[in-house]
Amino acid sequence: MGLNGIDWDEAVDVVVVGGGFAGLAAAIEARNGGALVTILEKMKAPGGNSIISDGGITAAGTPLQERDGIADSPELMYEDMLKAGLGLNHPDLVRIVAESSNEVFQWTIDYLGVEYMDRVDQFGGHSVPRCYTALNITGATIIKRQLAKVRELGMDVRTQMYLQTIIRDAEGRVCGVMVRDGYNYPDASSGVPRYIRAEKAVILASGGFGADVAFRTVQDPRLTEEIDSTNKRCATAEALIEALRVGATPVHLSCIQLGPWASPDEKGFGVGPGFSDYIVFLYGIVVDPATGQRFVNELGDRKIVADAILAVGQPCIGIADAQAVERSGWSIDRCLKKGVVKRFERLEELASAYSLPFEALEATVARYNRFVENSADEEFGKPILLNAVPLSHPPYYGMRLWPKVHHTMGGVQINTEAQVIGLDQQPIKGLYAAGEVTGGVHGACRLGSCAITDCLVFGRIAGRNAAAEKA
Repeated sequence: MGLNGIDWDEAVDVVVVGGGFAGLAAAIEARNGGALVTILEKMKAPGGNSIISDGGITAAGTPLQERDGIADSPELMYEDMLKAGLGLNHPDLVRIVAESSNEVFQWTIDYLGVEYMDRVDQFGGHSVPRCYTALNITGATIIKRQLAKVRELGMDVRTQMYLQTIIRDAEGRVCGVMVRDGYNYPDASSGVPRYIRAEKAVILASGGFGADVAFRTVQDPRLTEEIDSTNKRCATAEALIEALRVGATPVHLSCIQLGPWASPDEKGFGVGPGFSDYIVFLYGIVVDPATGQRFVNELGDRKIVADAILAVGQPCIGIADAQAVERSGWSIDRCLKKGVVKRFERLEELASAYSLPFEALEATVARYNRFVENSADEEFGKPILLNAVPLSHPPYYGMRLWPKVHHTMGGVQINTEAQVIGLDQQPIKGLYAAGEVTGGVHGACRLGSCAITDCLVFGRIAGRNAAAEKA
């Protein structure tokens, strides 16, 4: 019989719960800090939601920005994040992310070997272009390099390991976990109990709860099963709930982000967001199907655009033309093949297909084109990109837009050392957290591409500090 009267099946220095961006970053840093690390993943393969993201990461003050003459700074990124978060963000956490963004971006390149597209994009809510997309436009590009480094460091990811209990000792320190080994999603009773002692610390990096309908509707009753999610079905709240059970302070659980670039004509994340986020929002327009008119700054942050679409009350139409597609540099072949995006030789054909009032749409496009020519959107204040041209080059492309649950800004409270904070506002000894399971970084709304930065920055901090704990 061991500590707490438990027969521990094994003991390591650091237990990492979750095999996505944050968990793998934490494991790498903990191992480099000399710790014996085990990584637990509840599914049959690592990656979680991280692996299906578009691989976009935000960084301020990078060599690519300097090359392209883009004036940016961590302070400006910090201000943008606070503005989008409606001031609900915890400023100390935001500052850590912004000030570490360039360093962690270069770390992915120099240490992990991640390759990115040779471009800098500006997503909604950012003041300047500061978003970089991994090669092949997928988070899998980053995850694969993290997994390669994990193997190089002598670790592996133990799959089908479901966290059931976080264990604290008599003094309240987190000293291990009980998992169900051989877990078969979604049966929480599957697998056999296994007790793993953490001599130094446990790191929670279990992700968000966007696909957990029961839990998310408690936080926001609008988000019923009728609202689709871009998340994998396994993005559920059990690890977060367990952290709350042992005394973690909840932060911003009702702040749940909807992705405004999603389409109701496909399930999950799909392929449509590539068209809307990288082409329509940057170079095109979104119109109300009833009026044929614009109603929002397409480059507003996700909350602004999603709320505006929801207020319309029905799927809206994103429109771009051939020049928009060309200038974006993105292929829409998969979108067309899947039928999510449709191609039209004339604007009138597009209006007919989506039941838009053509004369009103024609007037909307003409008005927007004048804004592009004058480099100023006098109606909604959308930033007009330097290489934007009027929407007057057929063929035209259209896609229906309706928001889907995408990211949960809320989670457990952490401090700048990635320690989980208890209800007494003191760190819970031996417990760290990073990534979407935490709250406070993004406030009311996360800016696009800031999640990967957040995951990697605080994952690395958690790993370093966990390894430095005294056994």
